[in-house]
Amino acid sequence: VAASLGEIDLEIISKVQAIYPGVTINNDVIEPSDGQIVKYKEHVAEKSNLENVKFTWHQETAYEYERRMNVEKKSKKWDLIHMVQMLYYVEDILATVQYFHSLLEAQAKLLIIHSSGTSGWEALWKKHGSSFPSDAISTYVSSADIKRVLDSAGLKYQLHELPSYLDITSCFIEGNKDGELLLDFLTETCEFSKNAPPELKHQVMEELRKPECSEKRDGKVLFHNNLSLIVIEP
Repeated sequence: VAASLGEIDLEIISKVQAIYPGVTINNDVIEPSDGQIVKYKEHVAEKSNLENVKFTWHQETAYEYERRMNVEKKSKKWDLIHMVQMLYYVEDILATVQYFHSLLEAQAKLLIIHSSGTSGWEALWKKHGSSFPSDAISTYVSSADIKRVLDSAGLKYQLHELPSYLDITSCFIEGNKDGELLLDFLTETCEFSKNAPPELKHQVMEELRKPECSEKRDGKVLFHNNLSLIVIEP
């Protein structure tokens, strides 16, 4: 069970195929965006050695999938369920995790990859997120928030930190197109440089320079894009 453009899925599938050559793999995709599904299918079409893989695409949200399965009284079990950068898009993290956790086979795993509580995202969004547009399709949460949810539910898991950096040097070059797009990405604001109040833009630019958000190395400004990998047991 997976989502998005399929790069992670295909990487996982290749690893499984290497260990279990010829074994049939059922890969169900839950993704509400038609455009994302089209791109996913394009990635699949470009790959070889997928003869033993059956792809099923569900154009719906995780909640819609759960509701449909309950209506149809289905409860399909899985060996691996992964949620890579997707818990920003659900209203109830605990309910979503608990439902998919209930679909794990005895020796299966639920894998979550999410922005770390030690990342620059945490510093930027905890401080300025309330000033960013409220009509975004996602809500900022970090692995620290997810960990609190898992602890409250008594779920067993392992947590691993994955260091990652994003070069945001171009954000500090006035008028640089790549830099402006990066700022849009970091703030989830369309044309942030043009639309943000001057004081907010100043505060964000100052925040991005702070050690909590980034570090300077070899003349570059590297944003702390750290990820957390959470492996939940059945």
